[in-house]
Amino acid sequence: MDSFTPPSPCKEKVGKVSDLINRFQGSSPGSPNDLKKDVQSGSPSPRNPARSLINSHQPKLLSDHPILQRQRTDSVKVNCAAEPASDAGLQPANGLVTSQPAGSTEASARTAKPLMDNRPPDGEQEAAVSQAASTTGRAAVAGLNAVSRPCEKQGEATEVQTQTALEAKKIRNGEIQTSENELTAEKKETNEEKLFKIANELLLTERAFVNKLHLLDQVFCAKLLEEANSKGSFPAEVVTKIFSNISSIYAFHSQFLLPELETRMNLWNTTPQIGDILQKLAPFLKMYGEYVKNFEKAMALLKTWMGRSPQFKAIVEEIQKQEICGSLTIQHHMLEPVQRIPRYELLLKDYLKKLPEDSLDRKDAEKSLEIISTAATHSNAAIRMVEKMKKLIDVYEMLGGEEEDIVNPSNELIKEGQIQKLAARNTSSQERYLFLLNNMLLYCVPKFSLVFTRYSVRTKIGIEGMKVIETHNKDYPNTFQVSGKERTLELQASSDQDKEEWIKALKYTIHDFNQKNETFRSAIAKEGEDHGPQVSTAELGMRAPRWIRDNEVTLCMKCKEPFNALTRRRHHCRACGCVVCWKCSDYKATLAYDSNKPNKVCKDCYIIITGQTDSEEKDEKRKKGILEIDAAEVSENCIICNFLQYLEKPAKPWQKVWCVIPKNEGLVLYMYGAPQDVKALATIPLLGYTIEDNPRGVDAPHVFRLKQSRFVHTFAADSDDHKQQWLKIISMAARGDTPTDNDDFSSDEASTS
Repeated sequence: MDSFTPPSPCKEKVGKVSDLINRFQGSSPGSPNDLKKDVQSGSPSPRNPARSLINSHQPKLLSDHPILQRQRTDSVKVNCAAEPASDAGLQPANGLVTSQPAGSTEASARTAKPLMDNRPPDGEQEAAVSQAASTTGRAAVAGLNAVSRPCEKQGEATEVQTQTALEAKKIRNGEIQTSENELTAEKKETNEEKLFKIANELLLTERAFVNKLHLLDQVFCAKLLEEANSKGSFPAEVVTKIFSNISSIYAFHSQFLLPELETRMNLWNTTPQIGDILQKLAPFLKMYGEYVKNFEKAMALLKTWMGRSPQFKAIVEEIQKQEICGSLTIQHHMLEPVQRIPRYELLLKDYLKKLPEDSLDRKDAEKSLEIISTAATHSNAAIRMVEKMKKLIDVYEMLGGEEEDIVNPSNELIKEGQIQKLAARNTSSQERYLFLLNNMLLYCVPKFSLVFTRYSVRTKIGIEGMKVIETHNKDYPNTFQVSGKERTLELQASSDQDKEEWIKALKYTIHDFNQKNETFRSAIAKEGEDHGPQVSTAELGMRAPRWIRDNEVTLCMKCKEPFNALTRRRHHCRACGCVVCWKCSDYKATLAYDSNKPNKVCKDCYIIITGQTDSEEKDEKRKKGILEIDAAEVSENCIICNFLQYLEKPAKPWQKVWCVIPKNEGLVLYMYGAPQDVKALATIPLLGYTIEDNPRGVDAPHVFRLKQSRFVHTFAADSDDHKQQWLKIISMAARGDTPTDNDDFSSDEASTS
């Protein structure tokens, strides 16, 4: 029996319905014109005599069928719902919408009942239903229509829904196992995809990592070595110490590990495993130990030579501007090798979680993880330091790269955030940003930038001696005060919680700083106990101390300033053995154990040994300059003193000066600006000078000139008598004869009030 796809009931043509009815009734199709007339007239009479005969003997209505009563409401949804249900004159029948009178409903039902009774035998219908159950959606509906008599749309919907229920029952009774098998297969495929994704991620990250290694080895290191070897702008050893064994690491990854991974991923369909590759090559990852151990030293060297050598800095900054750097500093790229080993460990752990227990790759993967985990433990401390350095580098970049001393292995970022600063002179507040480090507080102002957040450091406040005070201001809540040696700030937090966090962080940092300094001093004392008794206060200078080694300290043990190779080098106090800077060792004291010879000592030892303070010692120790003699002091004990006019050069004007020749220095002429000055303007050693009386070219009375080689000094007295006195005394001094009181003149005679 041929099946067909049911057309839309609202658009089915009259001829198709007529053919379908005649196919099941065995009669010839009626004329389409007759059908059209029946439809237009709304006649309830059957379309052939046989149906009319049956209807006359069938009192039971089709509308009374239990299935139709149960499905009457649902049939409206299944049928063409586009027609208005409220129109009583429209009744669906066999896919057609016919216009019927209101009283023709019962007749239509009587007409439809014989159609339901003329069903095929039960065996044929069951076979047709079984065949329809194995098909889907539209085929099932077509099979049902093929074995059922045409009827009203309600009957068709009922048969379709009944068949759907049978299919659902079969699924519940026996076919659900098939769905479970399909889900299990899907789950296995998803797990395999995850393994592939992990392996592919390992390959992609390895390629990116090799590019980073190429940048470090073939660009940064190569360019710096080329400059060092060709021009000698800086030592080549510095470059090799900074980059350590990066060339070996780059060669291993680019020539061995990456090619192996690429080959395996191309053959993944036949060989889906990576454990064997990692097991074979993982032992070579131990070479990272040298790079990780050298990392802290490399950062310190990099910072030193960036500040010391303009050529070094220019090369690094030029490379950093290139697109290959991705707007990151060299420090960022040097962090990559340190972070790579833990990355392998994480990926391999994830790979093992997805790997089935019976996989051939499991044993190799587990052994690889064991080797890589061992290598990763060697860099745990370096990883923590790297994270700390990363934060410092971020701060360094936020400050525009102007504060190079921030990127220091001994520094640590404690807290950062926005804050309001209350003005000291008025009630205004300004937006500021704070970076709290373990040894300083950076007070910054926002800097205009279109791309990145930038700040400019306004003040650095040292943690040493810092105090934090919580203040209470009704007009400005959540305020506190930070007082340091460099500056005092009154700050306002955004909330009470933010204020508490800042106060807590500042107090913790101050406490930790002081505790570390105390521990540092205690450690030095303990170190001394371990190496024998140190020199006691009473024995300072009496017994030679044990010197602290240079590599045991990085800060001056007195002022706590960091050492460097140029401006703050290491010195040892000969009395206590401490390592101090040049400022703290600018003292000398005689030491008994060194035959009472003067030795360099620190300030503390100097005060103990000599009993003098710093200012007293320097006042006594410092020699006065040759000009630092009071005019009043020498005038009281002089051979001659008086005002003279002095002409330094012919083009300059005359200058009135107070001239004195002391008795204890009879061969030197002192010139002062006034009789009470504490320092002379100039001195003239008179020995060897020649004297010219009334020299040519000088238009002034009572003039005389002193000449020696290229030195010329011209004077003019206020009278001729005074000039003659000066000439006699200067003539004796020029010959090497020191004037005395036994001569014809004295200070009283020569001086004029």
